[in-house]
Amino acid sequence: MPVDLDRRAVLTRRVRLLVAATITYNLVEAAVALTEGVRVSSAALIGFGLDSLVEVSSAAAVAWQFSARDPETREKATLRFIAFTFFALAAYVAVDAILTLAGWRETQPSPLGIVVAAASLAIMPALSYAQRRTGRELGSASAVADAKQTLLCTYLSAVLLGGLVLHATTGWTWADPVAALGIAALAVREGVEAWRGDPCCG
Repeated sequence: MPVDLDRRAVLTRRVRLLVAATITYNLVEAAVALTEGVRVSSAALIGFGLDSLVEVSSAAAVAWQFSARDPETREKATLRFIAFTFFALAAYVAVDAILTLAGWRETQPSPLGIVVAAASLAIMPALSYAQRRTGRELGSASAVADAKQTLLCTYLSAVLLGGLVLHATTGWTWADPVAALGIAALAVREGVEAWRGDPCCG
């Protein structure tokens, strides 16, 4: 069902506000996760922090798209950029996890990492739902793709939380890089979907 001009203007403003919230939260999350990940040599935490930066770049791409007079003219370029960020994240995290499994570094437990993962697990689903609902009503595949990026953060939070808790409670050092490989696999899947676009919004 077509959206009238007044409603489209409301939805466009909402997309911009959601993008701003996404960027702000993820910048904080990235700073904490990357700093802690480097301190404890955690491939999963570093991957999670990088995903937060990827999410910032994805949200920034959507903001760039919706700054145009006709956002649809920038839709394809935005989707391609979002897909590329997913693939770049997957490649880096996979290599880092494999190096950790090979014994190049020793991972330490991280209580702070557990707190960060739990916080994201609580916050990201609501933000993703708002983004997806707005994007679908607006008919914007890039806004929906950005919502999927945010939803991916929820999955990553669960994977990260599981890996960090297992490492902290059992001493299984392999749990962290295995969690990181799970993050990489999810990123590849979402990258493929972003590259193809969302058929319901195309």
